[in-house]
Amino acid sequence: MATEPQPGNPVKKGAPASTGGASSTVAAAGDDDAAPGTGAGTPETAPVTKGSAAPSEDGPRPAADSGAEGVSVAEGGSDAEDGPRPEADSDAEGVSVSEDGIAAKNRPNVQGGSDAEDGPQTEARPDAAPSAAPEIGPVSPGPTPARPVAARGDGEPDSPAQARDASSRTEPDEAPSAVESRPAVDQATAVLGTVAPATRRGVAPVDSRTAGGPGRAAPSWARAAEDDQRTRALAVPPVPDTPTANFALPSAPSAATPRPYEPATVCAQEAVDSVEAPLNLLAQLTNTPPPAETPRRVARRRVKVWTPLLLLLAGAVAGAQLLRPLPAPQLLATERTHTVEGQLAIPWPGEGQGAVRLPGSGTIGTFGAQKPVPTASVAKIMTAYVVLKDHPLRKGEAGPTITVDATTVAEGRSKNESRIEGLTEGSTYSQLDMLKMLMIPSGNNAARLLARWSTGSDSEAAFVEQMNAAARELGMNDTTYTDPSGLDAGTVSTAVDQLRLAEAAMKDDVFRSVVAMPDAEIKNLSQRLINNNTLLNAPELSIRGIKTGSSTPAGGALVWAGYKSVGDETPLILGALMDQRADGPDPNATRSLALVLANSKKVIESVRGALTSATVVRKGDRVGYIDDGLGGRTPVVAGAELKVVAAPGQTLRLALSGRNGAKAAVPRTAAAGAEVGVLTVGEGAAARSVPVVVDRELSVPSIGTRLTRIG
Repeated sequence: MATEPQPGNPVKKGAPASTGGASSTVAAAGDDDAAPGTGAGTPETAPVTKGSAAPSEDGPRPAADSGAEGVSVAEGGSDAEDGPRPEADSDAEGVSVSEDGIAAKNRPNVQGGSDAEDGPQTEARPDAAPSAAPEIGPVSPGPTPARPVAARGDGEPDSPAQARDASSRTEPDEAPSAVESRPAVDQATAVLGTVAPATRRGVAPVDSRTAGGPGRAAPSWARAAEDDQRTRALAVPPVPDTPTANFALPSAPSAATPRPYEPATVCAQEAVDSVEAPLNLLAQLTNTPPPAETPRRVARRRVKVWTPLLLLLAGAVAGAQLLRPLPAPQLLATERTHTVEGQLAIPWPGEGQGAVRLPGSGTIGTFGAQKPVPTASVAKIMTAYVVLKDHPLRKGEAGPTITVDATTVAEGRSKNESRIEGLTEGSTYSQLDMLKMLMIPSGNNAARLLARWSTGSDSEAAFVEQMNAAARELGMNDTTYTDPSGLDAGTVSTAVDQLRLAEAAMKDDVFRSVVAMPDAEIKNLSQRLINNNTLLNAPELSIRGIKTGSSTPAGGALVWAGYKSVGDETPLILGALMDQRADGPDPNATRSLALVLANSKKVIESVRGALTSATVVRKGDRVGYIDDGLGGRTPVVAGAELKVVAAPGQTLRLALSGRNGAKAAVPRTAAAGAEVGVLTVGEGAAARSVPVVVDRELSVPSIGTRLTRIG
C-alpha cells in the first residue's frame, strides 16, 4: 500500500545543500541522514542528463528509512534505472514530477517515460528501521559536514530568510549528528497561485544548471521561475505538533491512509519576494509617521471637527426658533393725540377752579389747582346717581312710593339749610317726586330720606359708603363723601371729578329730565319747587342742568350741562366752577351762588361760540401700523374721513383698537385694503371712530425673521 504524502518544507530556488562541493545538489534526507560511503548528514549530488537514463550505482541501493524521501524528476521518455529499488518506509514518499504535470507516487526514480517499476514495492511500515538515504548520481567530492542553525522552540524558524540560510551554515571540522543535519524549518506565510510540494523536511532544491558536471541538464522542478510560470509555488510546511528540535526521532506509528495524487511544484525565490513585498508595503503604510503640524493643517482639522458640531447646533437652534409661538400682533397708532387748529381763550374767573368738557371729545380746558374743596349741594348729584343706579326708573315712570318719617319732618323746620317744608309724617311720595325735591330746590331733608330708604336702614352711613364706592368706579380719585346732602364740610371734590360724575349721570333719561326743570309742582305739597340754577331760563345758552351748590365752607359752586348744534351734530357740553366766593359779608353764601352763576355764563358763552367741526383724519391718511412683534410693521390707513366737534386748540386723544374693541385680536394675515381695526378719537362712550385698513398685504413673519428673533 502506498503511503500518504506529507507536506514538506518549502523548496527555494538556488538554495545550496551544503557549503562544500557543488553549488547545487539534490539531497534526499530522512530521519537518518548518514549513508554508506558518505559523511554523515552530507547530501549527495547526482548529475542528471535530460533525455537519457541516469546510470545506476554498482549494486542495489538500500531502502530509505522511515524519514527518507525519494525524489526523482522525469523529462521526456528516459528509461528506468538498472536494478530494483526497495520501497520506502512509512514516512518515505516517492514523488516524480514531469514537465507536463504528471506525477507518480511510490515509484523508483526514472528519467524515461516508462510507467513500469523495475523492482517490487514493499508496503510502507511505520515501524521500519531507519536506513541510509538512496543515492542519486555520483557522490560529490569531499564530504563536508553541515551544522544547521538551531530551530526555535516551537519548531519554526524566525523568518523565511533565516530558514534559507540555515542549510548554508556548516562546520567543516565536526561531523553533525542526524539531528544536526536536518535543515531548519522554512514555513512560508502565503501561497501565490501555486500548489504545495510533496517533499519532506530536509530536502533542498537543486539548480542542475549550476550543479557539477558538464552537460547535465537541470530537472524541470529546478528550473528558474521564468522557464515555466505554471510550476512556481511557495510551499507552506506544517507546524510541528510539539515544539522540539530533535527532528530525527521517528514519528509515532499511525495507520497510513492513501491520499490522492498531489502535484509537487518548485518554489522560486521570486514567489517569496512577491509575498514579502505586499507585507512590507503594508508595514510602510501603517507605520508611516504623521506629517508635521502646520498652522494650515491645524486650522483644517479644527474646521473638520467643529463644522459638524456647529451645523448640529445651528439646526437645533433653528428648529427651536421655528417652533416658538409667534407673539400676538398689535395695532398701534402713529400719533396718540391730535390738536385742533386754532386757539380758544376761555374767560376763567380769577379764583377757584373750573373745567369744561365735551363728552366724547374730551376736556376743552381747565383752570385753577384741581385740589379737593367742599362741594356743598353739588354732592346731591352723586346722591341721585346712586339712588337711580340701585333703583332705576324708565322715562315717564314715577317709581315706588316713599313714606315720610318724623326725622324728615323735623329736618324741614331747620333754619340754617335748604329744606322741603310742609311735609307731614306718614305722607307718601313717589321716587320721582322725591328726586325732584332733591335736585330742583336742593332739599337736604329729602336727600337724607332717600339715603335711608335706598339702603333700608335708619342711618345714612351705609348709603355714604355706596357714594364713595361709586366715586372710585368713576375715577373720581380726589373726591370724598361724608354725607348725602353735601352740607358737611368733609364732603370734598374737584371740578374735573365732578365732570366725570356729570357725564355718567346725564346718560340717565330720568336724571336728565329732572335736572332740566326750572321749577315743578308736587301733589300734596303746598309749595312750588323752584330751581336755583337761573341759567336754565336763558334760552340762548341752552342750559339743561345740572346742580348748584352754596355754603359758607364751599362758597358758590355750579355744575352745568348745555348743548350746541354744530353742523349735523348737537353735542353735550359740561362745565363746572367751584370755590367761587363773593367779596364782603355773605350769609348762607347767597352772593357766592350768584357769582358762580355769572362766571359760568361767561364760560358757557365762550365755549359755545368756539365749537367747530374739525377734521381729524382724511381717507387714506396713515394713522398707525400693525406690529408683528418681530420687528415687522404693516401700515394702516383711515378707511374714511372723520370729523368731530371740538374747540380750537383742543387736544384730542387717538387710539387704535380691534374691530370689536380694544381687546379684540388683530389678524396675522390680511389682504391689502382689508379692515383690521378702528381709530377712536376722544374719550368715553361718546367718542367718535372710523375704520382703518391695511395699506398693503399683511403676512406672517418670514422664516428668516423667525430664525433671527431674539427674546
